[in-house]
Amino acid sequence: MRRLAALLVLLASVATASAEDLPRSGLDYATPGIRAMQADDFQNPGMLWVAEGRALWDQVGGMGSTSCASCHGPIESMAAISYPRRDPRDPERLMNLETRIEKCRTDNMGAPPLGYESRELLALTAAIRHQSRGRAVAVAADDEAIARGEREFRRRRGALDLSCAQCHEANAGKQLRDETISQGQTNGFPAYRLRWQGIGSLHRRFQVCNSAVLAEPYPPGSQEYIALEWFLAWRGRGLKVETPAVRQ
Repeated sequence: MRRLAALLVLLASVATASAEDLPRSGLDYATPGIRAMQADDFQNPGMLWVAEGRALWDQVGGMGSTSCASCHGPIESMAAISYPRRDPRDPERLMNLETRIEKCRTDNMGAPPLGYESRELLALTAAIRHQSRGRAVAVAADDEAIARGEREFRRRRGALDLSCAQCHEANAGKQLRDETISQGQTNGFPAYRLRWQGIGSLHRRFQVCNSAVLAEPYPPGSQEYIALEWFLAWRGRGLKVETPAVRQ
């Protein structure tokens, strides 16, 4: 009986460890109030940006007097589950959804870039990403890009000499002040953070984390951050898109 009890304890501990190794959305670590806010489109404040982005999708501008819809059709036809990816015109360069929108504007519409973290680019990104809500994240298994991003994930940085992995892998589920540390999954971005009182990009979140460990952040849209974004999307593949997520 003692051996059986010991075996059952061992199996339970293995099952728990395996469950913790599975990708878990940041929503799993949120409070009931935040979960309810995200689930209700009338309460979810991020939906204001989605509505604005839908209007921008049809807005004519640039030297060609075209809109996003002129080339791509209705926004409902868009899907954004496979970003980041490589630039088809420059395969050495990585692009995420934000940089793809900017490139489309400058190269195809003859319009000026909106600027990373601008309200307009956040709105367009949120609106496009929202069309894939409920679909599984599925980035390409690009070994080079993933390895590059994983190096960023595991690299110690800043005066505190900490890596992303030390928080979001080794200590996921534990408390850090008033927050529960999540796995650092990216399936909800752009996300509305109560602390920001607005929507922010994933790269803004990276910058906040870098600053917290007293490291110099990379610029948003940098190749380093896009590589990190690619690795995190691959690490969380299979999670459902939640944009716009609500987080603390």
